[in-house]
Amino acid sequence: MNKPLRKVSVFCMLLVAALMLRTNWIQVVKADEYSGHDKNRRAVYEEYSHPRGDFFVENKPITGSVETDSKYYEYQRTYLNGPMYAPITGFKSQFFGSNFLEGVENEILNGEDDRLFVRRVIDVITGKDRRGGNVDLTINAKAQEAAFNGLNGKTGAAVAIDPTTGKILAMASTPSYDPNKLAVNDSKAQQAEWDSLQPDKNPSRPMDNRAIRNTYAPGSTFKLVTAAAALSSGQYQPDTATNFESPLRYPNSVSSLPDQAGPAACQGSTLKVALEKSCNSVFAGIGMQLGDEAIKNQAQAFGFNDFGKYDFTKGVDTKNNLTIPTRVTASIYPSNDEDGATMRASIGQQSVAATPLQMASVVATIANNGKVMEPYLVSSLRSQSLDTIEQRGQNQLNEAVKPEVASQLQDMMVGVVENGCTAAKISGVKVGGKTGTAQRGPNNDQRPYAWFVSFAEVDGKKVAVAVVVEDSDATRDEISGCKSAAPIAVSMMKAALGK
Repeated sequence: MNKPLRKVSVFCMLLVAALMLRTNWIQVVKADEYSGHDKNRRAVYEEYSHPRGDFFVENKPITGSVETDSKYYEYQRTYLNGPMYAPITGFKSQFFGSNFLEGVENEILNGEDDRLFVRRVIDVITGKDRRGGNVDLTINAKAQEAAFNGLNGKTGAAVAIDPTTGKILAMASTPSYDPNKLAVNDSKAQQAEWDSLQPDKNPSRPMDNRAIRNTYAPGSTFKLVTAAAALSSGQYQPDTATNFESPLRYPNSVSSLPDQAGPAACQGSTLKVALEKSCNSVFAGIGMQLGDEAIKNQAQAFGFNDFGKYDFTKGVDTKNNLTIPTRVTASIYPSNDEDGATMRASIGQQSVAATPLQMASVVATIANNGKVMEPYLVSSLRSQSLDTIEQRGQNQLNEAVKPEVASQLQDMMVGVVENGCTAAKISGVKVGGKTGTAQRGPNNDQRPYAWFVSFAEVDGKKVAVAVVVEDSDATRDEISGCKSAAPIAVSMMKAALGK
């Protein structure tokens, strides 16, 4: 071979080597970056080339997939009762992705989960259309409907839990939105809907899940935690007479913490009566007497501050944020370095912040004799042929209080309903509750939050509920947990118990 030909051959070999290196660089090193690039729509087209799996409530699908005339997005996601379930399922959009369970369980729903491999192969061999797996929810359909309809367009949230298992039976957040409008095969229509839901255009934030992502001052509902600390300390019994002044003066201050029920009802009252009358002076005084650390420890035992997952065999707090499997915002009980702050924190004010799910869990723990069960929203994952591939079940996280203390708290909560918020009574059912009206705004200049937390038990069946209403048609002086939130809780408890 002459010299010029050798040079050309070497040059060609170098070009081939460079091409191979570049090909391997793209296919191996840069593969993930390119496949996940927002300009690469092939993966999206593939995902929409077959039906998506469904969410099931009580063995009935609440989602679906319909064929379209689009050559790119062959199937479109559909939602039954979309606004009612949107805070649970989230949305699935060709252009804006997904959130909540649509995002968390995406690999099951789109069929990519490794556990569905055999089913995918069988479908190819038999010529069946590929489709995703399915997700069974723990939701009780009637309780969910009662929660959503009870909120009736108000700004607020409601949660129901099975105390013995941790199953979430209902989770509603309003105002809501229709995820069907974020699934249509029309990019302009989707964009318009998306824009209309953003906080700058819609201050009511309908895409928020207030039940698990928003935190509120729990107000007097937090007195259950303070009462638990008091009873657990051994210094108090339900019939123990207290000796705090009403109104209770802040340390080194001329200001006092008043009692809405008045000094005659609260000064010298027993712990049980103090809970029924929601005496600020008593629970603030207990907080100051026991100390901030004692109240904080009790709050953490119930799940505040990252919903710590306790290894109670070793006394180790692993500090894992709660997922249900959607991420839950941590509820907070802060450290307070002066008695005035501890007083306010002990009645659910100061910087105390709780999700409705957290307060439902507090009540569920009391109803479950002190055992903290991990809340969960997905009961099982199923294949395309509805075979179960993963069963999710109950998991005890901690013991927040001893059974005898939990029993005392149950009786005290029943007293709140029998002798206070009688609107929460259900004929033939044991019902315990606690109202809350939490201050809101820098100088308490906004309408307060109305809370009601409760449990109900009949024939061995239990349910725990938390409801918060951010707004109300009532005047400021008439807003209360018993008037605004308790009727919603009652309808949810009846539905969950089949009453």
